[in-house]
Amino acid sequence: MTNPHNDQAMPNYCFSDDLNSLRQRINSFLQQRLQRFDSTPAPLADAMRYGILLGGKRLRPFLVYACGRMLHAEPQALDYAATAIEAIHSYSLIHDDLPAMDNDTLRRGQKTCHIEFDEASAILAGDALQAFAFECLSDMPMVSAEQKVALIKTLAAAAGGQGMCLGQSLDLVAEQSAVSLEFLQRIHHNKTGALITAAVEMGLLCSPHFDDLALRQRLVRYAQAIGLAFQVQDDILDITADSSTLGKNAGSDLLLDKSTYPKLLGLDGAKQKAEQLIASAKAELQDLNFNTEPLINLADYIIQRHN
Repeated sequence: MTNPHNDQAMPNYCFSDDLNSLRQRINSFLQQRLQRFDSTPAPLADAMRYGILLGGKRLRPFLVYACGRMLHAEPQALDYAATAIEAIHSYSLIHDDLPAMDNDTLRRGQKTCHIEFDEASAILAGDALQAFAFECLSDMPMVSAEQKVALIKTLAAAAGGQGMCLGQSLDLVAEQSAVSLEFLQRIHHNKTGALITAAVEMGLLCSPHFDDLALRQRLVRYAQAIGLAFQVQDDILDITADSSTLGKNAGSDLLLDKSTYPKLLGLDGAKQKAEQLIASAKAELQDLNFNTEPLINLADYIIQRHN
């Protein structure tokens, strides 16, 4: 990956090519970092690799790379940050699919981790991937100790009891209940949005602009908007797409009687909500003295995707 002066336009930029290139980069780095895990004769290492290398869009790593690249971060540092956030995301999916949670059998077009292995191995694989994330951040090269601490704190906060885990807990409470739009947004601000927001923050924290508070606030507002739009689109796809397209079981929200944006706003209202959120996200990028084209393209992709 090159590190161009991103405050100037990237010639002939193609979002899909960039997304694919960075997906290949993070997958290669993940495989490299996970090779050293050996749990023989226990299945733990295989379950870890299965859970994180199963596939996926790698949008959170893309945000780390795109934001960090835009702000002139070192590509090698971004590899570690992107790996850390994908490890947290993958662990959350493994646990989210467990019988005690959403009880799903299909993830990224393949059997879920607890189906491929067993429940205990899936729980331990998720736990190990969470630890692996923070090990990666502690090993990160080309950043200061101050930046490392900020990165670890940002990811821990986004993943924990005031972030992703809180969102998952609130989501479980809301099953088979009528909740308000405000409460639904609180769920997804945490469950989905926290890690998406952390991704852009981590890209910034890897860069020479790591202490620019005003810039961080702009990027956080951008990320919060696309994070909520991502969940709105997920809710829409759950009732409009089939399982083979989604790579997971379609209609699972209806089966669990979850509150969703289409349920509260209607399908057309949910689509309008997603479009409004993307417009708000793009507005936060206006007048920044950097090339924001990849981030703008990602915002559009979020509500144009089919899985």
